[in-house]
Amino acid sequence: MTHHAHRRLAALAFAAFLFLSACTSAGPASDSERSGALTWGTWSNYSKHKPFLDLLEQTCPDIELEFLSYTGGNATGYSWAQMRADDIPDIFITSRVLDRELAKERLLDLSGYEFINHVSTAVLDQISIDGGIYLLPVNNTMYGIYYNKTLMEEHDWEVPANRSELEALCAEIRAEGLIPGVVGTMLTGGPFTAVLSLAKTSWFTTPMGVQWEQDFLTGEAAAQGTWEETMELVQAYIDMGMLTPDPEDRTSVELIADYLGNRKAVFCTVVQPVSYTTIPGASDELGMMPYIGEDGSKNVYIYSPFYYFGLSKRLAEPGNEEKLEDALELLSLLYSPEGQAALINETTPCVMGVLDNDPMAEDALLYDAQLAQREGRVFPMTYENWDKVLSDMGQAFKEWFRGENGMDGPACIARMDELQRAHLEGSEDLYFCESTADFTLEETAVLLGKALGSSVDADAALIPLGGFHNGVETSAGVTGKLYAGRISSEVSATITTGYDGKYGIAELTGAQIQELLEAGFDPAGDGIPFPYVLVTRGGGTLEAGTTFRVAFVMNGYTEEAARTYGIQEEPGSVREFLRTWLTEQRTVSPGGNPWE
Repeated sequence: MTHHAHRRLAALAFAAFLFLSACTSAGPASDSERSGALTWGTWSNYSKHKPFLDLLEQTCPDIELEFLSYTGGNATGYSWAQMRADDIPDIFITSRVLDRELAKERLLDLSGYEFINHVSTAVLDQISIDGGIYLLPVNNTMYGIYYNKTLMEEHDWEVPANRSELEALCAEIRAEGLIPGVVGTMLTGGPFTAVLSLAKTSWFTTPMGVQWEQDFLTGEAAAQGTWEETMELVQAYIDMGMLTPDPEDRTSVELIADYLGNRKAVFCTVVQPVSYTTIPGASDELGMMPYIGEDGSKNVYIYSPFYYFGLSKRLAEPGNEEKLEDALELLSLLYSPEGQAALINETTPCVMGVLDNDPMAEDALLYDAQLAQREGRVFPMTYENWDKVLSDMGQAFKEWFRGENGMDGPACIARMDELQRAHLEGSEDLYFCESTADFTLEETAVLLGKALGSSVDADAALIPLGGFHNGVETSAGVTGKLYAGRISSEVSATITTGYDGKYGIAELTGAQIQELLEAGFDPAGDGIPFPYVLVTRGGGTLEAGTTFRVAFVMNGYTEEAARTYGIQEEPGSVREFLRTWLTEQRTVSPGGNPWE
């Protein structure tokens, strides 16, 4: 079988998880009539979709996909770097909406297509951009407050409807010698989400709140004078024992297992999707309730989309009619009951489809969350444009929960203003280099090789070039291109490999380097290697009988190669090497920046 045939079968198989019973068009066009394969970024998730792969050949075997592999260090950042450079795949996939105006400019408006009618109105309201729909979540991971459902039932305790009922319940829980609620603080994103989720039970999701957020992020509004009421609610949660921090700062998984499984606490506020409904190590059932507001009129759940899907606007250009038809058929399947069900199973009880009137059992973990979605009480997790200050704000909230450093509600408000102001004043310092032109993938690999080789005093570097090989991807290969524009840490991370923290080094003769170069990098051992890009100091040739010091990215060589050629693993971050080197260069260009 030819390599092209291998790719064709893999492509057909991969789309199976999307194309189920909705593929019922009047008849497929012949290969000669088709306008080419739809391009699709894999984002390292190809293997996760494997259970669905065989379905495509049974349903829509004539829709062809070409996979563009990305396994680098910042998938979300890279998807939007592609968007800015107008270099997106036909099927655009991202985990976050980072630029609504750019999405409107580059993507097709889906609001006029029939499959949109199946999506929940509440979901559409959340993602609408000036009345258009450009990015649709495929399904949502839901977040609320977990609780021990069995323990609640044994005590005849009911899920509270408002703050006063919650305070009364917490008093009963304490009287039983139990902790009302524990909060995850190992990652500061946990306290950050807890506080902002409580804000969403009142003003934060109103038009006034939406406007305040926009103004705050641009430096035109302050937290002081706006957040006081929310901080009073947070303090009430602390006082009633709902936000008790774990002294050991353990993971969210450990908190649920220990505090809820061992019946130390009734509630657990963590940002953690679970794969079970019975608490591990116990026989108790798990429940989920919303964040409870002051009067209970807006008790909310939070969601985070698994992925957003969109279509490149170029599909609407003349000559792309067949591809557009295929792409719309794909989305019709994705947003059908069969397509949604293909992505949700018993191991994803925290994941909810986006279709309207999607059936759900009353005892399901997310039954109440689905009702909340229909009532408009489900809101996206706050992250977009807060990422530069999120961790530090979360640290302030964590100190508040733990009673450390005199932190309280007013101090947290002041800290929010301080952090955002410092971020905006230092925004220019985020950029430490500039690319004067778009790089090809090979040129990007050369750039990374120069940074690595010069940083570890090597004579040469061998950098795997990633890609999609018959269903196989590698996180050790370069899969992201550098585009023209200013470079920050987030941008430089997009062109690094998926592994970081170590690198390989070896003393090799020119002949041995040539052997490795010709053999390529074959981590799967399937005989379809990824090519190496060789980068040398000064661009010189490597004489066969001369020994050279050669650098490799982390895991960018097989175990057999390590044994054969004596490649040693050393500590060191290639991402840090790259950032330091780019800072020194100040500007970079394809073919420029010689490694002397």
